[in-house]
Amino acid sequence: MITHLSTWVRDNLDLPVDVQVKIVASILILALLWLMRFLVLRYVFSKTEDVRLRYRWRKGMSYTTSTLGILFIGGLWMKAMESIGMFLGLLSAGLTIALKDLVTGMAGWLFILWRRPFEVGDRIQIGEHRGDVIDIRLFEFILMEIGNWVDSDQSTGRIIRVPNGRVLHETIANYSKGFQFIWNEIPVLITFESDWRLAKNILQRLADKHAEQLTEEAERRVKQAAQRFMIFYNNLSPIVYTTVRDSGVLLTIRYLCQPRHR
Repeated sequence: MITHLSTWVRDNLDLPVDVQVKIVASILILALLWLMRFLVLRYVFSKTEDVRLRYRWRKGMSYTTSTLGILFIGGLWMKAMESIGMFLGLLSAGLTIALKDLVTGMAGWLFILWRRPFEVGDRIQIGEHRGDVIDIRLFEFILMEIGNWVDSDQSTGRIIRVPNGRVLHETIANYSKGFQFIWNEIPVLITFESDWRLAKNILQRLADKHAEQLTEEAERRVKQAAQRFMIFYNNLSPIVYTTVRDSGVLLTIRYLCQPRHR
């Protein structure tokens, strides 16, 4: 196969011998890297059905083979590129200006890999978009949208492609990092003629029954998060607040819950 490839390059391309050799070597490097990726992923996929683990291996092998390809092929062609180094420098400067959005996207991708504001599987909000991160690519990351016209933070079924550059200048809210719990409230409005104290006791018992089990887990999570962030709470137990409104007495149940994923 190598002999046939070398013969075809020699007969069909009017190039110096050293350039022909480098072309053949570059093609072989790409073929070997592709074969390595294929064999590793085939082995991993045969050993696990875990979608997350498969995704991480697939992404990891893509990054690894791409990096190795750039190093090996770049080193192979380095001497040939020295003579046109100034030209490439001017060209890269021009491309940086013309392709500013793509460069910003790559910078955002590096920021995501380095600082990890979110990972695949996290539920986040960036700008007006909310959803579960289902993929991170070189120039964009992809969300499975939640909310919008659908209540209870359920998936809408739409996929949103967000440019990576937005992570550099927009606020990101991550439901899945740090504390990993959010506060939720349920308002209950009763009339002035009703026994609001009895209603408050009933709501408090219900809150204790259905939400108290999360308190111990939340306290453990707070201690873990406090090692990295300035997070502390004096009381994590569910509680019912009382507020007087024009139309009645508002009883608000405040409790901890974990964000639901799709």
